[in-house]
Amino acid sequence: LDVPLSPLSAGSIIALRNIFFNTASYELLPASNAELDKLVKLLTANPTLRIELGGHTDNVGADAANLTLSDQRARSVREFVISKGIDATRITAEGYGETKPVATNDTEEGKAQNRRTEVTVL
Repeated sequence: LDVPLSPLSAGSIIALRNIFFNTASYELLPASNAELDKLVKLLTANPTLRIELGGHTDNVGADAANLTLSDQRARSVREFVISKGIDATRITAEGYGETKPVATNDTEEGKAQNRRTEVTVL
C-alpha cells in the first residue's frame, strides 16, 4: 500500500483529532492519551523538532473566556508532553480562542471541528 506523506517543514500544521476535555475544562481526559502518545513518539523520533501547540474553541461563550480556555488547554497538552520526557524548550503553547475557525459555528458539526488542538512545526 502506497501512502503519500508530506515532510514536516516549518509552518506545517497537524491537527490532533482525538484530544478530549470536558466542557469548559482544560483537564485532559484519559481518552486523549493515545493521540498524545503519538505526538510524544513524533517528538522523540525527531529530536530537533520544535512545535507550537495551538488551542482553539468554537464561538459559544464570551470571547475572553474562550481565549483563556484555549490557552489553558494548549498548556495542558504541553505539560503532558513534557511529563513524558520531551524538553520543554521545544514546545510552546498558545490559545487562539475562536479567532481561527476551520468550519462554520452555525452547526454542531462545525463547532466540533473548531474545538481543536493543532501542532505547528516551528
